[in-house]
Amino acid sequence: MDSVNSDKTLKDFFMPDYILTAGSEVGSRSHLPACPVIVFINSKSGGQLGGELLVSYRSLLNKNQVFDLGENAPDKVLHQVYFNLETLKCKGDDFAAEIQKSLRIIVAGGDGTASWLLGVVSDLKLPQPPPVATVPLGTGNNLPFSFGWGKKNPGTDTQSVKVFLNQVRAAKEMKIDSWHITMRMRAPKEGSCDPIAPLELPHSLHAFHRVSSSDKLNMEGCHTFRGGFWNYFSMGMDAQVSYAFHSERKLNPEKYNNQLYNQSTYLKLGCTQGWFCAPLMHPSNRNIAQLAKVKVMKKQGQWEDLDIPRSIRSIVCLNLPSFSGGLNPWGKPNRKKAIYSDLTPPYVDDGLIEVVGFRNAWHGLVLLAPNGHGTRLAQASGIRFEFHKGAAEHTFMRLDGEPWKQPLPKDDDTVVVEITPHGQVSMLATPLCRSRSMYDPSSPTSYQEEDDSSDEDSSENSEERRKFGAAATFKFPDDFDISHLS
Repeated sequence: MDSVNSDKTLKDFFMPDYILTAGSEVGSRSHLPACPVIVFINSKSGGQLGGELLVSYRSLLNKNQVFDLGENAPDKVLHQVYFNLETLKCKGDDFAAEIQKSLRIIVAGGDGTASWLLGVVSDLKLPQPPPVATVPLGTGNNLPFSFGWGKKNPGTDTQSVKVFLNQVRAAKEMKIDSWHITMRMRAPKEGSCDPIAPLELPHSLHAFHRVSSSDKLNMEGCHTFRGGFWNYFSMGMDAQVSYAFHSERKLNPEKYNNQLYNQSTYLKLGCTQGWFCAPLMHPSNRNIAQLAKVKVMKKQGQWEDLDIPRSIRSIVCLNLPSFSGGLNPWGKPNRKKAIYSDLTPPYVDDGLIEVVGFRNAWHGLVLLAPNGHGTRLAQASGIRFEFHKGAAEHTFMRLDGEPWKQPLPKDDDTVVVEITPHGQVSMLATPLCRSRSMYDPSSPTSYQEEDDSSDEDSSENSEERRKFGAAATFKFPDDFDISHLS
């Protein structure tokens, strides 16, 4: 406490014990914090960086407001804190009421960890839900990058933490769409009905569970599972490479504490899994059109078939302008062209999701060029995948950077995956934010289309791509010899 009081700046982020822990003695309340924070850190993220960051935050703030996600479930923490706040408010505690108004959350970890926290905040339906700032501790770090928090693993010393805290205090609040994903399948006559072993579920599917019989999503004779995402859902070859990477990291975690090593390993796995190779070498990895029938909702309640080119082996449903470590697969389509005339700018709060396809990783490498983009397939308020018998035994799916292996029907039944809007959550954004709001006056009033980019802009984008690259799927590490792929 003395160390906190010795730094007037840190007092603006300090949370007193009596608000964090029920029954604690009410201490001095002479200073109302301008930006009280609750900090969640995945101590296993970023090699040893998560653990180091945990120590730094606890040395600067009240240790009881800094939580290790390996030891504390965020839903229980937030439920307890908000229960305490509401109780104190009912007793006329104006100090607690002001803290609740200005409370902010910091989450340090990979994209999956950030999505986990966003899901908890969304599911708890908190009064005055706090906005979330993200510390990049993962491999891709698409969520932090989208809102201006950077891509590279941050410094973990106390001075770096102070700089970040001040950025949190100055950050603006931005609403973003959240997306609901449901998966429905017929109840098998025998065997387990769970499509995935519980331990293999990513954190971003924290809410992924069989819905109750009273839930409106329930359908008689079916098992229905649900979850949510904020950045992207992808399926196919890119998710398979990601799954192989996560499996390798789980077996040898001590090797995966360096971003460059992670990127190199990702590329090697892309080669061995067939992401850079001819599809004929990997007959089990079917193209998307062979795997599923795809429908999109362009008008509320009206589903229509989406024609997927037979060459597409990976499909991405994108909510934010960052995929594969900072690239934008959607790009800036020229709406003067007839094929793009009905598209709108890709805002993060417009209730629309952008659907992009890739043939292979070579196709993905076009994202490294100015105005590079994937195959734009649709822009819609919902998308549905229907998997039937005979397509394949399984496919790979990924939510916000975390993959899983999804079994497909073995009999005449159908597995349906449906994505629809599910409200909004609040993020904190710095001036370097890449995401754009349709309601934010600071967003571009005119949409800069791909054919109108100046040479200067193209040069700037090239430098940005060279610097940030595609940390996960597409980028070649600086020391990689491309002749190895020949």
